[in-house]
Parts: sequence; C-alpha cells; structure tokens
Amino acid sequence: MIGADPESRRSFILAHTRLQFPPHTPELALHLADEITPIWRMTEEALEEIGLPPPFWAFAWAGGQALARYILDAPETVAGLRVLDFASGSGIVAIAAARAGARHVLAADIDGFCGAALALNAEANGVAVDFTDQDLLDQPPPEADVILAGDICYEKPLAERVMAWLDAGRSRGARVLIGDPGRSYFPREGLVRLAEYQVPTTRELEDMEVKRTAVWTFPSP
Repeated sequence: MIGADPESRRSFILAHTRLQFPPHTPELALHLADEITPIWRMTEEALEEIGLPPPFWAFAWAGGQALARYILDAPETVAGLRVLDFASGSGIVAIAAARAGARHVLAADIDGFCGAALALNAEANGVAVDFTDQDLLDQPPPEADVILAGDICYEKPLAERVMAWLDAGRSRGARVLIGDPGRSYFPREGLVRLAEYQVPTTRELEDMEVKRTAVWTFPSP
C-alpha cells in the first residue's frame, strides 16, 4: 500500500511508467504507461481500493494532445496570461501552456495522483506549474484569462456540468479552449471549431489508432 504523500506517489509513478514523447506533441516528455489495465489494477492494489476511475494521469489522451498542439503552435493564445488547465490528468496541456509563455499556470484535477504526475512531468520539461486537487466544479470558476480543458465529455451528466461551468468561466471573461476527439456527449452546437488534427493514439485507449480531434471555443459575446 502507498500513502497519500507526494513522495510515495512519485515513486509509484516512476516504477510503473516510462518517459515518453506523445506522437502529436513530440517536443514534450511525459511519464506514461504503455497499457491501461495493468496500471489501473496496480493503482487499486496500491491504494487498497477497488472501483477507482481509470488512471487518466498515465496517458496522453487525444483531446489533450490536440489542445497542447494548438497552444504550442499558437503561443500567443496563452503568452503572458493566467491559465487554468481543468481536469489536467498528466498535465500535458498545462505544460504546453507553460512552454508557450503563460505567466502563471494552475492545473486542477481531483485525482491525487495527478499532482505527483504533474510534478514529474513539469520537471522533465523544465517548467513550473501549480496544482490543486480541489473539485472546482463545486465553486465558480477561479480568476483566469484562459481556461483549458481536454477530454472532458466521457459521461453525460458530468459533461453537462462541466460545459455549464466552462460557460460560466467564459461569462466571467476567460477565453475557453476545449480539446475533444468526438466524444458522444460533447455538445458541438453553439461552439466554434478552431482547429482539427489527426491524433495518433492506441487501441489501448481508443476505438481506432488515429482520432480526428478538434479544438473548440465558445463564440465571442
């Protein structure tokens, strides 16, 4: 069993992942797993808790890769600005924002492992990113110039809640960018598509080896 302290989780991640370069963002290095089932099972065993959600932090999902690619190719999107990366997972999007020159980046994810994964991945890329494990959906969106969210629409109730929260962030003045690989519950209506990519992935994670993935935003008021 491992504890909740960052050092225990850091050691677990180092033992069960390897430093890799996601195919759509090869300039970024992340500690990633090769297969989802073994690390999922090992996480449950290490925490002595069955029925945990998948270890999203251990993979570079298509929506996150697309959003990170967009930011790296258009650094003016975040340069000099305060950025929030919601449901950060591995931290790929937050790290891309930091690399692109954001003034401050806060990554948020309710999975405590994400904090340790983000710290390792930020270190591997030579950037600084802050982290919170608070459930930000329980409060108004924090002050930010840009809110980033990749792969957030896996389940219908959560997707509806997150999209309403992101819209509230837009209403408070933030620019919202969303990376989505065509999830069933992603509401394309009322959004503007900024870019589209063919993102290499694996059958471990998706139903095909290349996912058509887009970056979206809310229309200007």
